[in-house]
Amino acid sequence: MTSAAKVLVVTADDFGISRGVTRGIVETHREGILTSTSLMVYRPAAVEAAALGRACPALSVGLHLELDADTREDVPAALQRQLDRFVHLVGASPTHFDSHHDVHRNPRVLPYVRALARRVGVPLRGYSAVRHLPKFYGQWGGETHLEQIGVEGLLRLLDAELGPGVTELTCHPGYVDEGLASSYTVEREAELRTLCDPRVRPALAERGIRLAGFRDLPTLVAALSVPEGAA
Repeated sequence: MTSAAKVLVVTADDFGISRGVTRGIVETHREGILTSTSLMVYRPAAVEAAALGRACPALSVGLHLELDADTREDVPAALQRQLDRFVHLVGASPTHFDSHHDVHRNPRVLPYVRALARRVGVPLRGYSAVRHLPKFYGQWGGETHLEQIGVEGLLRLLDAELGPGVTELTCHPGYVDEGLASSYTVEREAELRTLCDPRVRPALAERGIRLAGFRDLPTLVAALSVPEGAA
């Protein structure tokens, strides 16, 4: 990969949070530009999500950690339990790590999660050579802004923010169902429509943007990890 190449990993958080979201994520992978997702191993649709992930060999599946950083929870033990359950469900190690509401960035939690990611040998969101782009989101200031997550909004964001190297765009596509305990609802279906819109893939090609999943990165990038002191 040349230094000027632009590689985009499109990651859906919340895989397994509900059946509707899980179904939407798989649809967005099969019919759209989604290359990666992150599994919540204790949520209601986790078993179904893991099975669907196994049926999509091109889909990178990572671990979406859930931790309460404000308690005296044994963080290393909690991390290991979630990793063990992930391997049990998926039948393989995660391709990457991230966390629900970015709790892994909490100073109390971060050293343990970084150590786990190093041990498994995969990127941790925000702490690898993969740049994180979190701005594809349809709520700002407590209000819904669907224009942010339409096709034009997505392309404007990529034009403004995507540079050479590998960038992870996070997203939250899915279908709303009764099992979804979240305030982010109609926005999920809007994201799904955008990411599956037939105009998007040609627009990426015109911009010289190559899609990849985390499982593809070892062949594209010589080294994903940054020095220990970098953030």
